[in-house]
Amino acid sequence: MLDDFFVRALLAGIGVAVVAGPLGCFVVWRRMAYFGDTMAHSALLGVALALLVDIDMTAGVFAIAVAVSAALVLLQRRQALSTDALLGILSHSALALGLVIVAFMTWVRIDLIGYLFGDILAVSRADVAIVWAGAAAVLAILAFIWRPMLAGTVSAEVAEAEGLRPERARAAFMILMALVIALAMKVVGILLITSLLIIPAATARGFSATPERMAVLASALGIAAVTGGLYGSLAFDTPSGPSIVVAALVLFAASLPLGALKRRQPIETR
Repeated sequence: MLDDFFVRALLAGIGVAVVAGPLGCFVVWRRMAYFGDTMAHSALLGVALALLVDIDMTAGVFAIAVAVSAALVLLQRRQALSTDALLGILSHSALALGLVIVAFMTWVRIDLIGYLFGDILAVSRADVAIVWAGAAAVLAILAFIWRPMLAGTVSAEVAEAEGLRPERARAAFMILMALVIALAMKVVGILLITSLLIIPAATARGFSATPERMAVLASALGIAAVTGGLYGSLAFDTPSGPSIVVAALVLFAASLPLGALKRRQPIETR
């Protein structure tokens, strides 16, 4: 079965969607879309440095994403600039620096379009195994930090008073985001990773009465977007990564009139 490139692509995409759903919920709840973009843009710098020092691509992207997260935390503590200004500086600087390093490496042939917009149809058996192993690890850690993350989303002060250590959970969440971005790079590409995190979660929000239900529904919608996008790409000969995002957008657009008919209920966080 894994000899079929389309089946491998489908399995890899579903693996990313399963874990992107719950993480995307926190991105939506905490209004961290720009943070997700910053980490995604840093992926190209990770690719460039991985090629430069000849290490595994996923490991390089993960290392740079963690480094960018750490840099953001350190700069926030200095309180010299607002968080959105810092994110803008880190995001565009990392992307530009990655492009410059790639331009200097004339001895290496790099498919920039594949990295920027994904090349899911080229995933190997090893890639599928890495995606699912990484997804399992992320889900296990996320389940462990779910309660402090959720409490910190509602009120960091209350979570701290209850001894839940929301700052430690937030640091773990940043590392999980870095890992998911490294895993998702081949699926939808550097420029579209954040959309796979945000759009399914935003779609699920209007149909979920609890955070847990929203996380499960976001994963299901992500799987539907991956499946629909890949089959649409096959039928219409369109790029696979962007097709997945378009499928997610179609689901979001279709949810708007349905959500208007349904009485919106506030998400229960306790």
